Amino acid sequence: MFTFGPGSPGGDGTAGTGTEEPASHAGQATAAGPLPSPPAPPQPGADAAPPPSPSRSPRRPGVPSLPPAAHAGELEPHAALDSSAASTQGEPSPPSPARRRPGPDCRAGGRGRHGLGARLFGWLRERSLGRGLFVDPARDNFRTMTNLYGSIHPADSVYLSTRTHGAVFNLEYSPDGSVLTVACEQTEVLLFDPISSKHIKTLSEAHEDCVNNIRFLDNRLFATCSDDTTIALWDLRKLNTKVCTLHGHTSWVKNIEYDTNTRLLVTSGFDGNVIIWDTNRCTEDGCPHKKFFHTRFLMRMRLTPDCSKMLISTSSGYLLILHDLDLTKSLEVGSYPILRARRTTSSSGVSPRNSLEVLTPEVPGERDRGNCITSLQLHPKGWATLLRCSSNTDDQEWTCVYEFQEGAPVRPVSPRCSLRLTHYIEEANVGRGYIKELCFSPDGRMISSPHGYGIRLLGFDKQCSELIDCLPKEASPLRVIRSLYSHNDVVLTTKFSPTHCQIASGCLSGRVSLYQPKF
Repeated sequence: MFTFGPGSPGGDGTAGTGTEEPASHAGQATAAGPLPSPPAPPQPGADAAPPPSPSRSPRRPGVPSLPPAAHAGELEPHAALDSSAASTQGEPSPPSPARRRPGPDCRAGGRGRHGLGARLFGWLRERSLGRGLFVDPARDNFRTMTNLYGSIHPADSVYLSTRTHGAVFNLEYSPDGSVLTVACEQTEVLLFDPISSKHIKTLSEAHEDCVNNIRFLDNRLFATCSDDTTIALWDLRKLNTKVCTLHGHTSWVKNIEYDTNTRLLVTSGFDGNVIIWDTNRCTEDGCPHKKFFHTRFLMRMRLTPDCSKMLISTSSGYLLILHDLDLTKSLEVGSYPILRARRTTSSSGVSPRNSLEVLTPEVPGERDRGNCITSLQLHPKGWATLLRCSSNTDDQEWTCVYEFQEGAPVRPVSPRCSLRLTHYIEEANVGRGYIKELCFSPDGRMISSPHGYGIRLLGFDKQCSELIDCLPKEASPLRVIRSLYSHNDVVLTTKFSPTHCQIASGCLSGRVSLYQPKF
């Protein structure tokens, strides 16, 4: 890891969500009972209600709530039950005074058509977002996991034996959660079983310089990158030797991403280059590669989960977003004014592939000063981006969440048009000059952030609701759910397990801690 200096703030340099529909109430009847005089004929299709939106329902998971009645003369719950009980005995129910809801009849009658359309629209929107018990059955299971994370105590931590390997720069779990890899300052990669906390193997000469990042391609293949300017591919089944070594960068390699659809490896480094590697044609001598993009002051690069966008952060405070990403086409321009010109749409009104947007994200307390975006992460569902920013004078650090906005920019050259600051929190100003890597939980409800000699678990609210359920009108502070301090030095990186209720953190002195609740 390096000590970054102040970048030049003036260097050359979407799926948003709407307002939620109110959830239907379980206690309302679905059909109107007999009116006092004379009975009103039922409207055609009045009993056909659209599927409910269970994601906001107050009932237990798996118990669908009934939609509200869609026409006038709605009965209270007990009246509907009396009517149904009489019909089961084969006898007509005696006319009883039905209590109407307050409001004029014309308003109640008009509410049927509009209410039906609003509920149907809300259900379709929930479905398009991939939410609801019938679309995402595991969504409510993470509520239990979130409660378990909130019950973790510092005394529950387990230390792994890593003291002789320098600072811990990065942690990465395998997709199935069976292996935890540790990127170390002194050229080594450590592998542990996170369940038993047992050491598996040490790759003592993984690189010739400090190891910066690790990325799993699947459950057995993973890649490492280093300050020695190379990327190495490894196979868990044969760790005695590398699969191959990739050469192409001219400076420290800091970041690895992977497109599972095209099997393309994407790396970035302090030479300002983003390079694409075709792992489909990998041999012992390496992989075919090409330079995809170049910009000055590059710090971190990330792909959205669907690989439709690439985000690049810089030490000069800029955030670059490549929309409608096509990794098969290279971008050779490197100056910010030229890149801004690429945002113009074609004559058909459609933005071109790899259209680029240059933003200067708003950072609390840094409105009049430059800042450096040191860490960049993305929400697991692609709803937002998570930034760790520090001032150019290194006297303040902030963790900020920005929601992706839908639609075209309001003004062609306006900054901050695709991202909106929703949540933030000030961090401990310790360990100056070192990058602190933070992360989202697998469901996106929580954030684990290095804080001094420990970590803090942060939520969008005290209930750890999903971001889409608690979007504020104005930027609001993140809520501290739990603080866990168990290290004797500054924590540099933290990671959630993708499959178990476990968090790992690594510090400057080389210690790795595992946090998990005790039952």
